[in-house]
Amino acid sequence: MRHLLLSLFLFFNWPAVISNQSRQAIKPIVKNSGLLLPVGFTATIVADSLPGAARHLAVNFNGDIYVKLRFPDSIGGNVALRDTNGDGRADQIRKFANYDDKGSYGTSMRIHRGYLYFSSEINVYRMKLDPKKLIPDGPLELIVHDSMGPHEHDAKPLAFDDEGHIYVAFGAPSNGCQIENRVPGSPGMNGCPLLKQSGGIWQFDEAKLNQEQKDGKRYATGLRSVVAMDWNARERCLYVVAHGRDDLHLLFPKKFSAWQSAVLPAEEFLKIKEGSDTGWPYYYYDPFKQCKILSPEYGGDGEKKGNGRAYTQPIMAFQAHWAPNDLLFYTGNLFPSRYKNGAFIAFHGATNRSPYPQGGYFICFVPFKNGKPAGNWEIFADGFTGQSKVISAGEAQYRPMGLAMGSDGSLYISETEKGKIWRIDYKGNRNNFGEMQLAGMEARKKLPNFKLPNPALDNQAKGIIGRGAALYRTYCAGCHQQNGKGDGNLFPPLAGSEWVNGGPYMEKGLAIQTLLKGLEGPVKVLNKPYNSAMPSHAFLPDRDIAALLTYIRSHFGNNSSMVTAGEVLQVRQKLGLKPVR
Repeated sequence: MRHLLLSLFLFFNWPAVISNQSRQAIKPIVKNSGLLLPVGFTATIVADSLPGAARHLAVNFNGDIYVKLRFPDSIGGNVALRDTNGDGRADQIRKFANYDDKGSYGTSMRIHRGYLYFSSEINVYRMKLDPKKLIPDGPLELIVHDSMGPHEHDAKPLAFDDEGHIYVAFGAPSNGCQIENRVPGSPGMNGCPLLKQSGGIWQFDEAKLNQEQKDGKRYATGLRSVVAMDWNARERCLYVVAHGRDDLHLLFPKKFSAWQSAVLPAEEFLKIKEGSDTGWPYYYYDPFKQCKILSPEYGGDGEKKGNGRAYTQPIMAFQAHWAPNDLLFYTGNLFPSRYKNGAFIAFHGATNRSPYPQGGYFICFVPFKNGKPAGNWEIFADGFTGQSKVISAGEAQYRPMGLAMGSDGSLYISETEKGKIWRIDYKGNRNNFGEMQLAGMEARKKLPNFKLPNPALDNQAKGIIGRGAALYRTYCAGCHQQNGKGDGNLFPPLAGSEWVNGGPYMEKGLAIQTLLKGLEGPVKVLNKPYNSAMPSHAFLPDRDIAALLTYIRSHFGNNSSMVTAGEVLQVRQKLGLKPVR
């Protein structure tokens, strides 16, 4: 067991080996426009608080920036930016491209052969660019339409080869191809029929208009959710960093602990060739065992390997739920030579590692040689969250999302929470860059956002369950009963209630809002009508409401994530309620 724990520590946390003499020469990391970067790199804020926030972005050869918005409106789903006075900041910011199918989960922004390509949840578009004009004034051309969408994991990342093809990922509308999606214990569907139209990557003609899925070719399969995708021109091959599946403990509590659910499965960095099958939904990748493991929906128990070796294996594994949302192979010459042809990955950050700290929220770099990683992953840019430990994703100040390279080799980063864009340049000596300049960033791997959580010490729910139980007995048990099943007449059950646990997209907000505002009048709970009143509990401090809901969401057969005081405060502020300390 000691050897296993040591190997896990080394796998996720091994720092660069540096001599004592070198340590004395290490320069401290300083914040650079809010970011932490290796020595010699500088960051400039190009745009702050874009209207509609920002997802992915692309940079034209003349320096114009195009951004896919997180929250499109009637004016447009994209925004164009231009720096006219050369101070490094965009002074012209204009929305454009209004389309009827806009959605916050749409993704991708790429410039290819004079066209701006971008996607919504169900469509891939392009517009002709004119470098003399900021806004493309050509027609909005529909390249690919997805007749299935919108649905869960319905991102549309794009990549282009050098033979006239565009690659489009089609996410699967399921977590594990269960007969009843996200219902605890539900088995997987035989043969997973979802793979016929989703859970993979399709190849299309990059210039042909009005294509549907039947007009393309299924290039790869077994990929539940892909957002980070790029074509490696040097290797002439497609690469992705795929999201692993969720909710092992929630869906199979007798087989997986909350800790296992927080650290499994890995996010997979994959080299994709035509015909690749990476194994979803039948298998997931276990970074500790370093192999594919049979999924519980198909008879797995966390140990069975089944036929996992038959599927495409990752070239590198990252910690669970870090949410890889963009991939960029660096081909510029501005950065030191170690970055040439390597991979930058934007990790948007975890949301579902509760009750353990979330992880990720940074820009990663992976050195490459001969088509595969040539060393361990590195922290390239950090400081987005504004804190070293994130309990709930809503606490993060910024969450990195998009990556793009300027014609001069600079790196652009977008983030989704405030709509900020940074430009990263290198001002140091390119010939004198090595471990000493990287050491400060390497040391950050010991921080909670990066290190493997300890099963006991890092459990954030420890200590608040007892307080939550006492609060429940005081304020809730009289109506909902000690067992959480209600009285069967006036007061509804909390056990299994959608008002308590939410759903894939409802999350915790409904439960928090209900407790803060109270509830009166006819409602349905588990498809049964109730008509009574529940008073507002907004008089309780945020920490008590968080403890109370954490207790309810983890008892009475419920198996949902913890609630934090910060999340309660956010809902309280949205409702216009005064904070209670």
